This record gives sequence, structure tokens and C-alpha cells, in this order.
Amino acid sequence: MPAFTPTELAERLGSGLLSFPVTHFTRDLAFDEPAYRENIVRLRQYEIAGLFAAGGTGEFFSLTPQEVGTVVRAAVGSAPQGTPILAPAGHGTAQAVEMARDAEAAGADGLLLFPPYLTEASADGLTAHVRAVCDSTSLGVVIYSRANAVYTSDTVATLADACPNLIGFKDGVGDLEAITRIHSRLGDRLVYIGGLPTAETFALPYLELGVTTYSSAIFNFLPEFALTFYSAVRAGDRTKVRRLLDDVVLPYTTIRDRKAGYAVSIVKAGMDLAGHPAGPVRPPLTDLDDPARELLADVIQASRTALA
Repeated sequence: MPAFTPTELAERLGSGLLSFPVTHFTRDLAFDEPAYRENIVRLRQYEIAGLFAAGGTGEFFSLTPQEVGTVVRAAVGSAPQGTPILAPAGHGTAQAVEMARDAEAAGADGLLLFPPYLTEASADGLTAHVRAVCDSTSLGVVIYSRANAVYTSDTVATLADACPNLIGFKDGVGDLEAITRIHSRLGDRLVYIGGLPTAETFALPYLELGVTTYSSAIFNFLPEFALTFYSAVRAGDRTKVRRLLDDVVLPYTTIRDRKAGYAVSIVKAGMDLAGHPAGPVRPPLTDLDDPARELLADVIQASRTALA
């Protein structure tokens, strides 16, 4: 049995910052389980509301289903007691259902359901996709709205009625009107998670729309900064948030935008520069080039100055 019921999981996720750990690889691009477990143990010292194993920052898209199961089990076996572990599910519906069942068998506490692979789908098709996954597990499920799986307020409301274990909506689109409509219609029925790249950029305006938490990639290598930023957001300290945005977050996003795929690569480069190497990214991603790494080193130093 999972440590959290779906309702308990939703409450926990909405109460604090969420961590999406990177997945460690060796030089020959094999999963480096000892290093991954060591990193999860390192993150245990920080106050986080949930760990999402093998998520987008964890290069879910490059992992085989068997590797996903191995990563999830490593996270479950290394995470602190009382910290929920959410596993990924995705690709086609049949594969997502298999991943959901395996995640429950592995001891995960919830699921993040990624968009179906490649193909576009109608609202009815997305509804059937989500219902199939929710029906296959007792775990709480968070849907990820982005790319070819953008959920309207009607679709989310239909799913919330049909799936008691649907607990969350993660936004990767940035449509403020859509978020407003969904929150207005469903209120506290779901937990709302900011999921845009470098979610800190949108954290303050999203909070006013009921999005109380977000996935912080920066947390991987600047955990103290990420938690300080989150605390400023929840406190409504606009002056501090804007200062941290100007000094650290916006320069970081400028590096991220230098090349497609850098949203993940920059996190692994940051891990390396912060003294916690996680290995290379897998193709089709590419690692940061040397000029970008030099700029990122300046951002890391700026974050330390900002906290000081």
C-alpha cells in the first residue's frame, strides 16, 4: 500500500516545493544507479513536498520502460520516510497503464501522466487515455498538460468526476485564462502545479491563480536558492522575488534558451559545476558547450551572493 492516499498526496504536494531529480548516467550513457541513489540521499536534507522520479528533468523520454522501473525503485529505496515519490507514466495508453501498475508495485506514492507519444488526440481520446491509467491503479494521478495533450476545463472537469484518484493538474502551457477557468470550475478538487521550463519565472503570478507549487529544476543544484525563492513567493515578497529573478533566474533562462534541449542539459551542467556530477545527457539532447558553462558558473556565483 502507498504511504499516502490520493487525497493525502494532493495535500502534501500543494504544501511545498517539488523536486524533479536528474537521472544519472555513466560516460557510456548507462543508468548510474549508485550515483542516483547518493543524490537522492543528498536531497533528503532539504524540506521538499515531493520527489518526481524520472520526470522531464530526469529524461523520462530517453529511458526504456525497464529503466523507468529501475529509477523509480532506486528513488523509493533512497528517499526519506514521509516524502512522497511520484513515478512517470507515458507513451501510448497501453504502455502508460503498464508503467502505472509497475509504479504501484515498486512502492511509488503517485503518478505523473505525460502526454501520449507523438500523435495528436481529441478531447475524447485524451479522456479515454487518462481514464484507462486512473482505472489501472489506486495511486493518485497528476496529469501533465502540454504539447499534444492540452486539457480544456471541460475535459478536466469530466475526468475529475470520473476518476476519484485524479488529484492534480500540472501546467506546461502557460495559458493563464485556461488555468483560471480550470481553477474556477474545480477549486480545491485538484492540486495545481506549475510545470513550465524554469517555473520560478511564473511562480508569483501563478500563485494568485491557485497554483501553490511548481517543479523546480534549479533545486537540483541550487537547493538553498530554490527554497529561498519559493518561500519568498509563498510570502508574497514581491521585492525579494523580483531581485532573485533579476540576479539569478532570468540570466539562467537566457542560457537555457541558447539551444533547443538546454532546459535539461543546463541542470546537469549545474550539477557538475556545483560539485554533484550526474553525467551527460542522452541523445537527442546535447550537453552545454563551454561558453554556456562559463555563463552558468557566473549564475551559480550570483545565487550565492544573492543568498548572502
